Amino acid sequence: METPSSTCDEGSELDARSQSDYADFDDLDRPPRSHRREPSSDVSSECSGEPGSPYDSSPYPRWPVCALPARVPRQPPPLLKRLGTTRRGGGGVREGKARDGELQLIKERFSKLLLGEDMSGSGKGVSTSVAISNAITNLYATVFGSCHRLEPLPAEKKSMWRREMDCLLSVCDYIVEFFPSKEILPDGTTREVMATRPRSDIYVNLPALEKLDDMLHEILDSFQKTEFWYVNDKGQKDDSAATPCRPVSHRGEDKWWLPVPCVTKPGLAETARRDLQQKRDCASQIHKAAMAINNGVLAEIRIPDMYKQALPKCGRASVGDLIYRHMSFPGKFSPEYLLDCLEISSEHEALEAADRVEAAMHVWRRKASQSHSRSPWSAVKDLMESDKNVMLASRAEDVLLCLKQRFPGLSQTTLDASKIQYNKDVGQAILESYSRVLESLAYNIVTCIDDVLFADEAARKIT
Repeated sequence: METPSSTCDEGSELDARSQSDYADFDDLDRPPRSHRREPSSDVSSECSGEPGSPYDSSPYPRWPVCALPARVPRQPPPLLKRLGTTRRGGGGVREGKARDGELQLIKERFSKLLLGEDMSGSGKGVSTSVAISNAITNLYATVFGSCHRLEPLPAEKKSMWRREMDCLLSVCDYIVEFFPSKEILPDGTTREVMATRPRSDIYVNLPALEKLDDMLHEILDSFQKTEFWYVNDKGQKDDSAATPCRPVSHRGEDKWWLPVPCVTKPGLAETARRDLQQKRDCASQIHKAAMAINNGVLAEIRIPDMYKQALPKCGRASVGDLIYRHMSFPGKFSPEYLLDCLEISSEHEALEAADRVEAAMHVWRRKASQSHSRSPWSAVKDLMESDKNVMLASRAEDVLLCLKQRFPGLSQTTLDASKIQYNKDVGQAILESYSRVLESLAYNIVTCIDDVLFADEAARKIT
């Protein structure tokens, strides 16, 4: 073996250097591994066989000894950055914006996540992905569950939403994928290494969802001084109502508990009406964007085996004779005409129809993908049936899409709920639940604006 260009120091000097370097490990404020710099020098240096070296008589190859990197300035880990806190080494004293009560709440949230919502600690909890999905859903219900008016969100609820969502989303900082890269050494040579980057679906969708979240909060914050107000229980008007008017709503009696907006008899001013329409259009676009992300994430989640086993053997038995006759007609197919013939009047009926159509769609897709190796005539017959199954599956998908467009507030179908329940991918669980709650919030804002515009139109007709 050739003599290396750089040699190791004497044994005592090496021990002294090791003690001085490794003494820093008692500090609790070291930056995370992702913040440490890679060694940039002495990469190819080896220990020599000089007298006194501990490797002079070893029969094994001499391994390269890398110099410890210089310590970088102390930086808090990404999670502590999100919380606005820092740690001091030694005493472990926490400082920052978060109060003791907030830190205690954060401890409680993450303890429930680690336990899988099983407070007994016996290991019978749900998976991590389901626990995080439930945590985001429950947080949305806590913060926005009573948000039925066009008004700014209370400061404490807004702070809770920001703080706890930052904690839950911090998991995505460590969901990465490897990719080949090149590193340039000090002597000018290059070598191939495996570097990390955020997973592609998280890198694309998470910043978009955070932007949609900020836009929805901006819309709510803009409703500070309005020309409309709300009455309680459809009859008791607030004390702030300057001009009494009869509350009007187009929701119907199925949602009688929601507050009803009121406007003065002349109606809203033209500028206020135009501003409301612009905010409605913006919230509607946010709703469509969140729905598109949610549908894309759900499509990537694999179908659970339990759902496949529960599928009927025949798609016609799932959708019924009426829907099957319309879908199997060889001519031009119109999903809007089919839904008009069904005369679906409630979300419950729409959800039931969506479940039946979605189950039939997967039955036809499964039959179309099956391969057969039998006699030539059987092969031709199977090919004809496969083409028919492909057509039926495509039409069922069109019906399902049209049904969701007619009922934008439709609940999760059986397949979607099954995917969320049995999903094991944490990144997909975060993206799905985050997009789902933003979709719900945007839909609620659009509905509330529609209520105000409906009340304004009724007030202008009275005059």
